[in-house]
Formats: sequence, structure tokens, C-alpha cells
Amino acid sequence: MTAHSLDDLRRVIRRIETRRPKRPAGQPIEEVLGGELVDTGEGQLLVVRREFPLSHRHGRQPLGAVLDAPLDLLSAVARAEQPLADARRLLFLDAETTGLAGGTGTYAFLVGAAWLEDDRLVLVQHFMRDFDEEPALLAALRPLLERASGLVTFNGSTFDLPLLETRFIMTRRRWPATLPHLDLLRPARRVWNSHLADCRLATLEREVVGVVREDDIAGALIPTLYFDFLRSRRAGPLGRVLAHNRDDVLTLVGLLGWFGRALTTREELTAGELGGLGRLWETVDVERALECYRAALAAGLSGAPAQVVRLHLARWEKRFARWDAACSLWEEAARDVGFDPRPWEELAKFHEHRRRDFVAARSFVQGALSLAAATGAPIRTLDAFTHRLGRLERRLSVSAGDAPERRARTDSSSAEPRDIQFA
Repeated sequence: MTAHSLDDLRRVIRRIETRRPKRPAGQPIEEVLGGELVDTGEGQLLVVRREFPLSHRHGRQPLGAVLDAPLDLLSAVARAEQPLADARRLLFLDAETTGLAGGTGTYAFLVGAAWLEDDRLVLVQHFMRDFDEEPALLAALRPLLERASGLVTFNGSTFDLPLLETRFIMTRRRWPATLPHLDLLRPARRVWNSHLADCRLATLEREVVGVVREDDIAGALIPTLYFDFLRSRRAGPLGRVLAHNRDDVLTLVGLLGWFGRALTTREELTAGELGGLGRLWETVDVERALECYRAALAAGLSGAPAQVVRLHLARWEKRFARWDAACSLWEEAARDVGFDPRPWEELAKFHEHRRRDFVAARSFVQGALSLAAATGAPIRTLDAFTHRLGRLERRLSVSAGDAPERRARTDSSSAEPRDIQFA
């Protein structure tokens, strides 16, 4: 192609480009996401603020219920390192990050924080439009942390807080390490682990708080949407990310209210929740734990969760030497569908060592072996019961051989029988 034809081609392209209408400027991100750009003193940051009256219900849970939560008691049952106080100064925190691996290369690009203010809950989301806005985000969080009486998170002990602490330290800021912290994942696992599929926040939100999200985005996809925004600067898809984070924070508030009500009144709890609440109480008040266990069974708890409750309750009845109650629970557990070696073993131990009824003990061991073989129990279970059966057979053989001599000694002596230690 000649130089002349190239010049002609360039002129045609320029003519076409000048006639093409200019692309309209994109809508500002603060308008798309419903927030405002705030100068934090260390740069600008997008801040989205929402306010909810304390009468507002997130699912079935009124937000104002957190005011009645016994924070000292909840801190104890959740094994918080420091007790929480003053619900009005609690800070509910949830972060969305650029990945789940953690470490110095992971950023918290969106941090949702909520607190009580007068007669409302204030929920503020801090979003950095690029990585160079991290100083502004951390500067915005600092006064919130300084005025808080404690932090409430879900799985924050292992992820959110260590990540934020890392970001603070890397930017030469002081992280409030002594601030009391309540991670709701710990008590949630004790309450719901035995009768819900899992203890993810989304599961508890649906089953406990009563919220079913519409058009929600999976947490694993959130980093991808953020990186897409950094490349394209299209803010529209981020609306779902902010909605996801906002619901997470509101669910934190709702869960804390649920725990407060459950620990003080036990009203409207399901049988499964009563059983789980017993596990929570075990750490601080055994008698209340036993009350919850009994209430759960009386309310019709069944299946695997009922088996867990029976064995927990029987363990405590045994510890308090309430043998009739313990044996009744073990016998009921042994009749459960399938084969669980634990109640059979406890019954055999009770009759062998406490009652010294070797015949009854052998009967329970033989029954256990029969069920174990029929249900395909592990070899180690079969071996354990076989070993116990062999020992009982030997003891019965010895008892049968020296029975006349033992009767004679008993008639001529008033000595107490030798105490036998538990196996």
C-alpha cells in the first residue's frame, strides 16, 4: 500500500471518529451505591450510611433486643477473654476482603460497622475505591474502635480481626488489642452444631433469625466483583456486595439479641435449640444445662440430636452419682435406631463395677456385640467389647468356683467387700 493510500485511510478514520457521539460519563459511584465521599483527613473514602429504628425486625429478631442481652453472662458462656459491657457502645463488625488466604497481600476493601445511637441502629459501610484509599478507610475506623466498649463479630477471631490488625500495623497504626471481643461463632457451634447442617452465618440467618436473602451473592464471588470494578470502574454490580455485607452486620445484631433472650427466658425455643443451649450452659452453670437437656427431651427431641442430649445428661447424672437416672438414659440411648457403643459400654461398666452383677454386665456386652456385628461396627469397637466379654467370663468362672468358700467367709466375717475401680 502506498503512502498516499495510507494518508487517505487515516483521514477517513479521523472523519468517522469525529462523527461518532462521545460516550457519556459514567454515573458517580456515590450515586450508584447511595453513599457519599467523605474526607477522613487521610484521603477520601466512599461511606454508605443507613439507620434503622430499634423496633425494626431483621427477620424475626427486633434490633432493640440487644439492649436486654446479659453481656456478662454471654461473655462467660462464650468464653470471651474479657467480659463485654454497655450494649450501647458495642461495635458490630464485618469485613469483605480481596481473598480468604489472609496475609499481607489481602486487603479489607469494605468494612461494615454498626452501633446503637439513641433510639436507632446506625450502620456505616466504608468502601475503598482503590488500594491507595486504605489509609482513609483505616482512619475512618479508628474513632469507631476508640469509643467502642467491645467488638461483636462472626468468625472474627480467626479472620476479620487478625486481617484488620495486620493492615493497621502495616500502615503504622495502633490496633486496640485490649478491646473486649465476642465472637458469636463459638456459642453458635455449641447451640446448633448437632441439629443444623452447618453453622455458617447464612445458615443461622435463615434458620434462626428468619431471613431469606433474595438475589444474594456468594461470599466466594465477592473478591472477583471487586477486582472487576477496579478494572472496569462499573459500580453497579457492587450494590449486591454492599447488600450482602449490610445483611451480615444486621444478622450479627439479631443473633446477639437471640442469645440474650434464650439465656434469660428460653421462650419460643425449639427442642433442638434447648438441647444446644444446654451445651452452652455447661461451661458456667451445670444445673441450668441439665434443665435445658431435660426440657429438650420433654419437648420431643428425636434422632441424633436427642442421642447427643441423652449422653450429655447421663454423663452428668453419673458424675452426681444419680445412678437410676443415668441408667434410664443409657437404656433409652441403647434402644435408639442404629448402634451407638457408648450407652452399652456405660451399662456394662455400671453392672460390673457398681452393682457387681457380672451376669447382667455380660448380657449387655453380648447384646452390644450382636448389634455391632449386625450394623458393621468398626473392628476396634468389636475388639473392645470382646475384650470386656472375656474378662467378664473369667470373673464369672472365678465367682462360680469359689462361691462356697466365699459364703463361708461372709458368714464368719463382717468385713466390707473390696471396692472395685471403674474400668
